[in-house]
Amino acid sequence: MDGIESAPPGRPTLELLPVEPLLTAEFDTNPHDVYERLRSRFGPVAPVSLLGVPVWLVLNYREAVEVVRNGILWRRDIRHWRARNQGLLPPNWPLLAGYEVRQMMFIDGEEHQRARLTHHSALQLFQSWDAPQGRDLQLTVRSCADELITTLAEESGPAGFVDLCAQYTRPLLLMVTAKLFGFPGNLSDELVMDLWRMLDGGPASGPATGRALTAMTRLSAYRRANPGDDLPSHMLRANPRFSDEQLGRELFMNAVYLNDITGSMVLNTLLEVLRGDDSVRRSASIGLIGEAINRVALVNPPTANLCFRFAARDVHMGNFWIRSGDPVSVSTAAAHQDLLTISSSRSFSSEISTRAHLGWGAGPHQCPSHARALAGMIVNTAVARFLEHFAKAELTLPPDQLPWRSGPVVRGLRLLPVRYELRGMTRQATPSARRDGRTTSAAQHSAPSGWTSKKSLALLRRLMSGRRR
Repeated sequence: MDGIESAPPGRPTLELLPVEPLLTAEFDTNPHDVYERLRSRFGPVAPVSLLGVPVWLVLNYREAVEVVRNGILWRRDIRHWRARNQGLLPPNWPLLAGYEVRQMMFIDGEEHQRARLTHHSALQLFQSWDAPQGRDLQLTVRSCADELITTLAEESGPAGFVDLCAQYTRPLLLMVTAKLFGFPGNLSDELVMDLWRMLDGGPASGPATGRALTAMTRLSAYRRANPGDDLPSHMLRANPRFSDEQLGRELFMNAVYLNDITGSMVLNTLLEVLRGDDSVRRSASIGLIGEAINRVALVNPPTANLCFRFAARDVHMGNFWIRSGDPVSVSTAAAHQDLLTISSSRSFSSEISTRAHLGWGAGPHQCPSHARALAGMIVNTAVARFLEHFAKAELTLPPDQLPWRSGPVVRGLRLLPVRYELRGMTRQATPSARRDGRTTSAAQHSAPSGWTSKKSLALLRRLMSGRRR
C-alpha cells in the first residue's frame, strides 16, 4: 500500500470487474486449488462473487496481516459498506441478516472497546483453573466428553463405528454451551442448528438468524430476572447498562463461535491426528495438545475466511485499487498456505509456525484473550478425552473423500466416520479443591438438568435426518 488516498481515473471498480463465484463444488472439495488459481490469475487480492455479491478476497499473508491489524483503515461496521448503503445488494441476500447484528465483531471505536471490556471481565472467570467457575467448566467439559463416550459404549459396544461429528463433538459443544450460558430447559432445542444454518449462508440463513437472536434475547431477560453463575449473568454484572437486546446480540456471537468454530477446531484437530500428520500426532502423543491445536489452526483453520472489513478510503493493494466502502474478506486459509509456501525452503520451527497463524484474527478485532483461552481449554479437553478413551481409531473414508461444509466463513466437517476400539470405561474422578476445602470430581460436573448426552444425540440425529430429507 502507498500514501495515495484516491484511485486514479479510469481504474475499474469492483462492480465492473469479472468475478467468479467462490462457493462452488470445487471449493467444497479442494479450496486450496481455488486459492492458488485465484492467486496466479489476480495476485495477492482477487475479486470474487460471494452468493452473488462482489467482494475482495485477500490471499497473501503479508496483505492479510496489513488488513487485520489496521482498524482505522479497515472498518468492521456494516454502515461503511457502500453497496448496502446504495441499495445495490440482491434482495434477501442470505448473509445480510448476520452482518446487521450490531455486536462486538461488527462495531468499531469506543463502542467496540466497551463491548470487549465487558467480555473480558465476564470471560476471565471461566477460562482459568484458579477461579471456581473455570474449574467447574473445565470439569464439565471433561465430564460431558466422558458421558458421550460412555453412551457410545452403551449403544455400540467397546468396538464399532462412530461419527465423531454427530456423536461426539457437536453434542459436546451443545452441552457445554448449555452449561456456560445457564440455559433453562425450556429454550428452543433447535438454537444450535439455527447458528449452523446462519453460517452456512443458504436460503435459511436469514430466518435462522432472527430465531437465534430471539432465543438469546429471551435468555438475557431470563438471566436478568434470575441471575446465576453463568456467562450472561456475569456480563450483566460487568455492564448493567446492557439491554436485553444488546446482551442477546453478544450472546448470539459467543454461541456462534463456541458451537461452530470451536467445534470445527475440535474436529479438524481430531482429523489431523487420525490421518497421521506427523507433527500433530507427535505433539498429541506427548501431551502437547495445545501445540497440536496451533498447528491445525495453521494448516486447516476453521475460520477459513474472516468476516468482512470495509475500506475507509481508496487503497492500492496488489494489482488493484480497493475503493472506499468496498467489502474485503481476509482468507486465513489462503494466507496460511502462502506463508507455508514461503517458509518451505528453510527450517520452519514450531515456535515460528504455530504462532504465525491468523486463526484468532489479529489487531483490534482479534478474538479476546480470555475467549481464546476458553476455546483452547475446550478443544484441549475434548481431544485429550478422545485420546484417553480410544485405544484405536481409524478413518473409514480416505481423507480426500470426507464431506465438508464450506460456508462463507467456516470450513468444517459434515461427518468424521471412524472404526474404533475403546479402552476400559471406568469413570476416572479428577478431584478439585472447592472453596469450602472439600473436593469434587469430574463425574459431579455436568450440563444443566435436561441437557444429557442422550438428549443431545437424539436432537442432532433428528435435525440431521431432517437435513438429509
